[in-house]
Amino acid sequence: MNYIRTGMLMAGLTALFGAVGYLLGGSGGMLMALGFAAVTNLFSYWNSDRLPLAAHNAHEVDESTAPELYGMVRDLAARANMPMPRVYLIDEDQPNAFATGRNPQNAAVAATTGIMRTLSYEELAGVMAHELAHIKNHDTLTMTITATMAGAISSLVTFGMMFGSRENRPNMIVQILLSILAPLAAMVIQMAISRSREYEADKLGGEIAGNPVWLADALAKIAGGVAQIPNETAEAKPATAHMFIINPLTGGGMDSLFSTHPDTGNRIAALMEQARAMGVGRNATGGGFMSQAGQSPWSGSGSGRKSGPWG
Repeated sequence: MNYIRTGMLMAGLTALFGAVGYLLGGSGGMLMALGFAAVTNLFSYWNSDRLPLAAHNAHEVDESTAPELYGMVRDLAARANMPMPRVYLIDEDQPNAFATGRNPQNAAVAATTGIMRTLSYEELAGVMAHELAHIKNHDTLTMTITATMAGAISSLVTFGMMFGSRENRPNMIVQILLSILAPLAAMVIQMAISRSREYEADKLGGEIAGNPVWLADALAKIAGGVAQIPNETAEAKPATAHMFIINPLTGGGMDSLFSTHPDTGNRIAALMEQARAMGVGRNATGGGFMSQAGQSPWSGSGSGRKSGPWG
């Protein structure tokens, strides 16, 4: 299903490329745009584990540089029966995280320094489980292709308006409409796909962590942090907004056509219902995530801790 969805996404955005190219430069412009779309699709596929990380200046960490985070991801990946992804940190005060990569064998998870200061160990475990769920569901390929193509469509419109031949260039009104509607159409496709995958990743993430309440509590804290702390890099590159666990451009969003994420309250409610079905609560430890050493992840941090054990 994920491969079908990715194929439909690529086909839809490629068709949009062709339509924009035709309006800007006639049949010749359409062929050039379709060629550009093909190259963009291929490039984003093979570089899907690098592009978003580079865009947000993420740096890779290991067991010696970030032992708790790295160990957490390793143990959660083992619990999910999936390959260990690479682990990255982003020097950003806003609490947030995302996953990327074309498949589980070529994947990475990234967390901001802000999220590590904001969340408790168990809450961060819920977030990392959510990101691993995206990788396991092959959502990360769709996410990266969408971000790359949406940004490229905006660039195509700008390029065509600035450098297209006068004979083929549409009148000024059409150019203005294209500059608004073409990126908007790409964004609608991007958002419609990204919303459904968040609920799926929340559910699987709750199962991987063993307690959906941890992720529910994390989402509430992250949403509050996002509302108060801007992410300037994300603001400059909004095409990557849908990749984060909470939209970094806003404090939340309605379940509407123009939202990259489901409403946070609805996500929390779904997670709490899942926790009730699993028979776990906020203070439950039975069946929850345990490190490979057999230690509870909140050992020594105390339940109800208001900040993470990351310094």
